[in-house]
Amino acid sequence: MTDIEPISVEVAYALPDKQKIIELLVEPGTTAYVAVCKSGITKIFPEIDVETAKMGIFGQALGTKGLKPAKEYEMQAGDRVEIYRPLISDPKEVRRKRAEKAKAEKDA
Repeated sequence: MTDIEPISVEVAYALPDKQKIIELLVEPGTTAYVAVCKSGITKIFPEIDVETAKMGIFGQALGTKGLKPAKEYEMQAGDRVEIYRPLISDPKEVRRKRAEKAKAEKDA
């Protein structure tokens, strides 16, 4: 018998018209990736590919800005791991096209 207390974490995923936050208890040291797998969220959203999905903790993308990747980041009590949907379009490309359109209208 162990004296390790489980910690409470959340797994979140959202579509434009539907979102789900799943609260679960995990052992300390559980990674964000394992928490997502244990949450069962892929039963609700089968389109999620946990192997390739981008994930973050409260809006901070894992694997960037000093945060470890999802398979290495150890969840802390109260953490919410968010699963991000792929971008439909590149924001830089959208801004570039908008600037070109504005310039063309100005020159016309």
